[in-house]
Amino acid sequence: MSAVCATASTVAAGLLRPAPETFQASLAATPIAQLSSGERVALDGKVAEIFGNKFVIDDGTARALVETGRAGEGVDLVVAGEPVTVQGRFEHGFVHASAIRPANGDIEELAPPPLPPPGPGPHGPGPHDRP
Repeated sequence: MSAVCATASTVAAGLLRPAPETFQASLAATPIAQLSSGERVALDGKVAEIFGNKFVIDDGTARALVETGRAGEGVDLVVAGEPVTVQGRFEHGFVHASAIRPANGDIEELAPPPLPPPGPGPHGPGPHDRP
């Protein structure tokens, strides 16, 4: 089998992850109070609290928990009380950050969140899904 066929079949099987999303300056900020699950979002606010690789952002309409993944472990990506812009995907009640721009203007690109576990498809559970 050629390398192209092997790569195409690997991608088709869902074994490769998509490339990380990059910071998009044109993505308009969404008020936290109006977030909808599953959408790509940009948030502008202040860092209210920091908990390891997670932090809380407050934009005046509400607060949201931001998860930075392994990139946020053991490093100071943000500083409490400072303004920050976060881009990522809002799912399951918190934001999976893909990029962070703190007050100093540097953009920190983060790895995408882990893929969700396989589950029932549009036609119900498959042979490998257990109840």
